[in-house]
Amino acid sequence: MARDVDVVTETVVARPVDEVAAYAGDPAHAPDWYANISSVEERSPRPLAVGSRVDFVARFLGRRLAYTYEVVDLEPGRRLVMRTADGPFPMETTYTWEPVDPGRTRMTLRNRGRPTGFSRLAAPVVAVAVRRANRADLARLRQVLERT
Repeated sequence: MARDVDVVTETVVARPVDEVAAYAGDPAHAPDWYANISSVEERSPRPLAVGSRVDFVARFLGRRLAYTYEVVDLEPGRRLVMRTADGPFPMETTYTWEPVDPGRTRMTLRNRGRPTGFSRLAAPVVAVAVRRANRADLARLRQVLERT
């Protein structure tokens, strides 16, 4: 039986929710705060909407990954859900933003998926690596946004 990966990470950014959501929810900014993402190409016209498709190229656990996310849920300023079904590790990524107070935002990043093939055997290792990468990426996001 395949093991699911479900990793939830969060941080508090000392910026208003609209600023954090606008920046983090814009795929063009992903290479600035995701260490593993090297390029992004939007395949759909702006603005981002349900059905928009975005190509990402990343390195993870020493492997080059190229995948396409499709936006499956979007509540501007509150929630963004993107899903990919291709590759050995279909993944869903969810961003949520909520105000802590007028100048601070709690951002939650959730990655979940069900690996297939050989990848399913590595699911526990992948979960640990995703959690570690997400913590570092959210820390980087916080640094980028708080220095502006």
